[in-house]
Amino acid sequence: MYTCLHKSWSVKVPFRVGIGFDVHRFTHEPERQHYVHVCGIKIPHTRGVIAHSDGDVGLHALTDALLGCIGEGGIGEHFSDRDPKWRDMPSTHFLTYAQQKATLMSYAILNFDMTIVCEYPKIAPHVPHMKEFLVQVLGIAQSCMNIKAVTTERLGFLGREEGIAAHAVVLCKKV
Repeated sequence: MYTCLHKSWSVKVPFRVGIGFDVHRFTHEPERQHYVHVCGIKIPHTRGVIAHSDGDVGLHALTDALLGCIGEGGIGEHFSDRDPKWRDMPSTHFLTYAQQKATLMSYAILNFDMTIVCEYPKIAPHVPHMKEFLVQVLGIAQSCMNIKAVTTERLGFLGREEGIAAHAVVLCKKV
């Protein structure tokens, strides 16, 4: 159990929660790819993303949330975008790493909730494939995951179709 300390008392906590976020700008360079990776799925789009790795906002947010859940900082602390060895790295590598760290610390994912934010491409039609992919990567049931897509009603940089973002919340239990 993880012990939380507050002043003069301590409590054994079997559950932990982590929150993650990621955002990437869309590119206007014609030679860049014309798709985006979201939760391991390649989604056709008129533009790619500007990113050091494959730019998968869903997997980055989920990795960030899982690392936070186990008290291991954020994705940037483990995979610096200044390190050339992570250039074009598939984001499944990052998520698998975070899950292995959680397992070594005796934590298991109970569930996660994720929100993908963008105007285009439309994400909702791809959610079933994303869940199938994540079942394979994480080894958890689809009933333990929720992925939804929203827009910003054309407000802000996401509403102007300048990028894509993701938020994730992970609940883990000490096993």
